[in-house]
Amino acid sequence: GGDRSEEEEEEEEEEEEAKSPLGVGSSKGAVVMDFRDTFLDGAHVKAAFPNCHVQLLEEAGGEEEAPKKRLPFKLTFLPPSKGGQVSEAKEETKERVVAAGYSALNPGPYPQDQPKLNAVRFTPAQCEAIRSGMSKGLTLVVGPPGTGKTDVAVQIIANLYHNQPHQKILVVAHSNAALNDLFCKIMERDVLERHLLRLGSGVEKLAEFTQGRDFSKFGRVNFTLSRRQELLDEVQRLADSLEVNSGAVGYTCEGAAFFHLYHVTARREKFEQAMAKAFQDAGAGQQPPRGTVQRLFPFGDYFATAPAGAMWTGNGSEGGSERSDADCASGCLRHLDRLFAELADFRAFELLRNHRMRANYLLLKQARIVAMTCTHAAITRRQLVDLGFTYDTLVMEEAAQVLEVETVIPMLLQPAGDAALRGKDGGRLQRVVLIGDHHQLPPVVKNSALEKYSKLDQTLFTRFVRLGVPHVVLDQQGRARPSIAKLYSWRYLGALGDLPGVDPARDGAGSMYASANAGLLHEAQFIDVPDFMGRGESSPTAFFYQNLGEAEYVVATFMYLRLLGYPAQRISILTTYNGQKHLIRDVLNARCGGHPLFAGDLPRVTTVDKYQGQQNDYVLLSLVRTRAVGHLRDVRRLVVALSRARLGLYVFGRRQVFEGVYELKPALDQLFAKPTDLELVLGERWPLTSRKADNLDKSADALRKGSAEGEAALHTLKANGAVTELGTIVQSMLAIAQPQAQPQAAQEPAEALTEAPTAAAGPHAKGDEG
Repeated sequence: GGDRSEEEEEEEEEEEEAKSPLGVGSSKGAVVMDFRDTFLDGAHVKAAFPNCHVQLLEEAGGEEEAPKKRLPFKLTFLPPSKGGQVSEAKEETKERVVAAGYSALNPGPYPQDQPKLNAVRFTPAQCEAIRSGMSKGLTLVVGPPGTGKTDVAVQIIANLYHNQPHQKILVVAHSNAALNDLFCKIMERDVLERHLLRLGSGVEKLAEFTQGRDFSKFGRVNFTLSRRQELLDEVQRLADSLEVNSGAVGYTCEGAAFFHLYHVTARREKFEQAMAKAFQDAGAGQQPPRGTVQRLFPFGDYFATAPAGAMWTGNGSEGGSERSDADCASGCLRHLDRLFAELADFRAFELLRNHRMRANYLLLKQARIVAMTCTHAAITRRQLVDLGFTYDTLVMEEAAQVLEVETVIPMLLQPAGDAALRGKDGGRLQRVVLIGDHHQLPPVVKNSALEKYSKLDQTLFTRFVRLGVPHVVLDQQGRARPSIAKLYSWRYLGALGDLPGVDPARDGAGSMYASANAGLLHEAQFIDVPDFMGRGESSPTAFFYQNLGEAEYVVATFMYLRLLGYPAQRISILTTYNGQKHLIRDVLNARCGGHPLFAGDLPRVTTVDKYQGQQNDYVLLSLVRTRAVGHLRDVRRLVVALSRARLGLYVFGRRQVFEGVYELKPALDQLFAKPTDLELVLGERWPLTSRKADNLDKSADALRKGSAEGEAALHTLKANGAVTELGTIVQSMLAIAQPQAQPQAAQEPAEALTEAPTAAAGPHAKGDEG
């Protein structure tokens, strides 16, 4: 009964952690982690740890069979061995990884019972990030554009959700768009819908991507009540199948709990005892007579609605066995366990009589993955602390875009003084996972003095990286063509490689990346735009920069692409200033709004700053400025601008302004190496083109010499008059596409693309985006 020594307490902690799938496996430093569906097969496990000695155990099928099987894996990480012969010295310096695959339990006979598995073949760097995120402590993940930061975050959350069933995960992001994207990907995994909760105003936008499902607090309350009634109906159907005459079975959760205890559990125990006796009587290595499991199973009538072939295999079917039938019966029993466990969670809703109390109960007790923005966390912190909100893991996306205080606030959303909520380490919060890219745009600070002299724009994520805190760098991108990725990969010291799916020179490249862009000679090009109607950039009001020539050129290019068959939703128009954004929208409405081929099918037009974290297949970028470089001199903004496109990037700007900028030379010199006049390939249709992405130079030479196959012909738009010439091409294509209809805003090609649209500045003057 006396005080124990520190050594005894440490030994006890190690023993307790060894019982957890994420705990310490032994006192020798072995760590056991359940990666579940992270790996696609045994070969993936070996490829995921190239600097370790990986051993696949026989449970995984052995060295020959395991690489071909899709199994969940438990990995044991062992430190390098200290003994051994000299010939084994290299192996001794490597960490050892023992991978044991195991067969997942039968989840049940219905399609909705089957788990939704991971389909991403994670790279070694991503696997290291997942391993670190599943461990206790701080994890920093630096993710360049297109390297799968969101996929890594989703896998970390999914693994912790299953491995730590009594813990809660808080998911935070800077913007609603990034948070909703992360939330949708979590929904696609094996996560129960009742355990998901989205707080904040962005939940309305989320409903557009979730078939109208409402994940707000009150939306989840309504879902819970309707789901409760569905489950009670299932319980009543189960009672009818068992011929239990009790009218209260399907009326309340309490009645269902008594029914489960006195009728379902009793029959289940009797069945399990009969099964054990049947297999015991059959003898070691033998099986009971065919049909034994099906005859003894007491819930056969209830599961008669299961899909054909999902139930019994032993009763006369080829390759069937009583053991497989016993496994199927176990899956059915697990289905029933989940049904009654879910009703047990809903029982409190019968006692809580108003929506607010139910919503708070759902937030505090039922939801296990709670998502909110940094702003919402700051606004509701006092309310959450007063409610007693607690969580064990914090996963923050876009950590390099938020202020230091916005990073700290989500860590303080739970009461710190209550000793009952603390863990052994003195606090409930066990893991903090920060994911971001400090080479992209920092948080916006309106006060320039605070930004420059107080370093207020330096995030906590950036501070940690600069101080040398250990972090994982994702080193392979799967978003953009290699030629586009080179425009910004230099910023990551050349360490950014390409996944096979985007590289046409490697096996496995997708069809989109293997083909050239129809109607356009280059995948990425800088298009020089001279003065239009004697005018370059303009500023109707202070810092409201516009460029009519670039706006007309960009819109004409969009119309050209649409008439080739490019879908509007695959094209994004970006610009570096708010004024240009509103001008482009006005030009789009004037040129396309009244035309039946374009009406209601316009692209998204926004600024580079607002588009961070998003991407599209084809991006048209307007740089606007013709007198000074402006805030594009910030290399981080250039990295964001150039990394939004997957298949095609076309930059419209004034070459003489940007070609001498030292900070931008590594990226823009690659674009200036190509002609700065827009080069079209007439006679092609999207997506049909015979030109291949890995053979663009030869096809370009053939087009210039006029020896290309088919009807394709090269047409170069010279800088002076390019807007009017492209307008003429668009009008001729419109005449072919719809010979009888004349668009309202295009009666004469030259006039159509030289008239300045109205409402250039008026109500839209809101200032510079930067």
